[in-house]
Amino acid sequence: MTAFDYIVIGGGSAGVATARRARAHGARVALVESGALGGTCVNLGCVPKKIAWNAAELAERLEDLADYGILLSGDHRFDYSVLREASRAHVARLNAVFAEHLVREGVHLFTGRATFSERGTVLVGGVELAAPAIAIATGARPSIPPLPGSELGMTSDDWFGLASLPRRLLVVGGGYIGVEFSGIARAFGCEVTFAFRREAPLVRFDRSIREVLCEELERMGIRLERRWTAAALERGADGLLVARGDDGRDLSGFDAVLWATGRSANVEALGLERVGVLTDAAGFVVTDEYQNTNVPGIYAIGDVTGRIQLTPVAIAAGRKLADRLFGGQPEARIDYENVPTVVFSHPPIGCVGLDEDGARAVYGDAVRVYTTRFTNLYHAVTRRKPRTAMKLVVVGPEERVVGVHAIGLGADELLQGFAVALRMGATKADLDRTIAIHPTAAEELVTLR
Repeated sequence: MTAFDYIVIGGGSAGVATARRARAHGARVALVESGALGGTCVNLGCVPKKIAWNAAELAERLEDLADYGILLSGDHRFDYSVLREASRAHVARLNAVFAEHLVREGVHLFTGRATFSERGTVLVGGVELAAPAIAIATGARPSIPPLPGSELGMTSDDWFGLASLPRRLLVVGGGYIGVEFSGIARAFGCEVTFAFRREAPLVRFDRSIREVLCEELERMGIRLERRWTAAALERGADGLLVARGDDGRDLSGFDAVLWATGRSANVEALGLERVGVLTDAAGFVVTDEYQNTNVPGIYAIGDVTGRIQLTPVAIAAGRKLADRLFGGQPEARIDYENVPTVVFSHPPIGCVGLDEDGARAVYGDAVRVYTTRFTNLYHAVTRRKPRTAMKLVVVGPEERVVGVHAIGLGADELLQGFAVALRMGATKADLDRTIAIHPTAAEELVTLR
């Protein structure tokens, strides 16, 4: 048996962050990972997805060049294999960087699957590791719905391994992944049908942002199938896929179907039942605000907890846990309120804080909203005219800002600074006193009337 101060199971964003921070505090740390370092974000999520999104943005902007007087001669085509290999090469570099940092900083890296043998002890490929503190950071994976024929579809994980893109694609599921991959695929030239259970996707986002999103998706040529739920997937006589709807509305004629219907925690191989760690009805590890499970000495961080499944959240939770356990900061914990988020849709969405409906549920008539819709100056001379929409949600006579929501060109980048302002308690008057930067999209948020 090899003894450590801290064992981290999982080498994704949360696991690497907590291991490195604990090591910086002087703890003897073991990190166990069965696959590639970096987890979902690096290998099958944020990084390759954003690279694909960048390519999709370039494809759209190619249409705008002539409107700006940039006249290119000759034919142009999209070679997906070039993008795929470039993305894979970048991911491989990041895998190596993660390993180099861990080794240089003195974290002991074990390759294999960890299983609890008893409290305080895990087995990795026949090697027994022990520590008074063990963090579960095994992340989550895309779910495939338990429907007849569902195995004929793929998930976002599979997308990055495609040799070529499908010509006709059905995306099922109205969350981040469904929205993002619908836009990316369409920009790459796929015929896309996007099906979801409600009237609009992104149910937790402000309704005005969702309305504009639907308008823009349809402008791109994406077919929206609202209030649609899959009942089965089968292959038709012509070899194309047919998705049966539970209301009798069938969708047919697809080369591929991408399930974007949620994520499941990676806990099956951990042997949680041996040590009594509780999971919720969806299979995610239950924790309190300090990342404690119900078993003393066992903690959980990142997507495996089912909380806000964003890489910066996982990193922050991992670091705070290490600070609390080894850094002499007994009250260290992540604040899960007012977490900013971006959806890399077409155009992108950025938001932080309460949406209008959520604010009214809490504050009632004390809520006031300021809104604007406009065409970004970039599109003043282009034939494409995607809209930008913004909403500021404020509360009380002082008009304290409790929500900032934007969709449009640059919304992903401008949101970070406004998130800082919201967390600092900014009021509408504070924004009004700020001199605008002209001409930008961001200036609209400090000139709302």
